[in-house]
Amino acid sequence: METRTALFPGSFDPFTLGHANIVERALALFDEIVIAVGINEAKRTHFSLDERLEAIRRIYAAEPRVKVAGYDTLTMDFARKVGAKYIVRGLRSVRDFEYERDIAEINRMEGGLETVFLLTEPKYASISSSVVRELLDFGKDVSRFLP
Repeated sequence: METRTALFPGSFDPFTLGHANIVERALALFDEIVIAVGINEAKRTHFSLDERLEAIRRIYAAEPRVKVAGYDTLTMDFARKVGAKYIVRGLRSVRDFEYERDIAEINRMEGGLETVFLLTEPKYASISSSVVRELLDFGKDVSRFLP
């Protein structure tokens, strides 16, 4: 039987409780999840790629079905490299859906990848990496937003 591998791509700067909830729920649907930490030169990051990878690896150290890797290519190319036929994305709002739908359609047409959207649980809907980064920049404790 073929392993159903899904890619969960993002910058994950930082990886939040909302992200962790999407991974947990995706594990019920797929045999393996590859958390793909993307390098986006246009984005200002708070944590280095190595710091982000290490933090996520620590969270999933006891879960063999979760792999963590960095990438600097097109998501569809990285998915092919790791054998993923699916992409998992979390949606917090209609705004997220409209943005993600276009990307999903291109990934399907050009890369043959299906995107599975999971709606964010309401208790995590207000948590975004950008808000957490801003709080960090001002020295605030963000532990309640992180796994």
